[in-house]
Amino acid sequence: MADHHPGFSHDAINRFLMEDEVSSDAVWQSIGHLVRRSENACLIFDDTVLDKRHSFKLEWVRRQYSGNEHGIVKGIGVVNCVSVNLDTNEHWIIDWRVYDPEGDGKTKLDPVREMFDAAIASNNLPVRTVLMDSWYAAKDLMMHIDKAGKLFYCPLKTNRKVDDSQGGKPI
Repeated sequence: MADHHPGFSHDAINRFLMEDEVSSDAVWQSIGHLVRRSENACLIFDDTVLDKRHSFKLEWVRRQYSGNEHGIVKGIGVVNCVSVNLDTNEHWIIDWRVYDPEGDGKTKLDPVREMFDAAIASNNLPVRTVLMDSWYAAKDLMMHIDKAGKLFYCPLKTNRKVDDSQGGKPI
């Protein structure tokens, strides 16, 4: 945010984040008016694991796979939604969710669907394309994005099968 708004320094943003509870709704309320809307925009969904190997009392810490570590780590899983204006090359984190299947019973796909719906419906963001990594290349999510009239791109793992014949040929 500090890179996009001259009135904020990195230190001010860090102090804000450390002193306040920052919900995903609060993020949008704080930066929504700064996002430059464009029909030539995309949403990027990606997850990260915040390494908490030395934590023993944080409620969201659990053992999970980290792509950076190429293995299981103790950490907090966070799914992010970034809006990118391709006309101006500006980008904003507009939403985030903690991945906590034991606490909320949601799959890793549920937060992406919720954030996509919020960006389109609640935040009225014009979006042409959705980009996501192979973890989110699931039929129901891709059909949901397609039904909203948006393009999507995501790599497929080599063990996935795709039927592009509209059911005409068995896989």
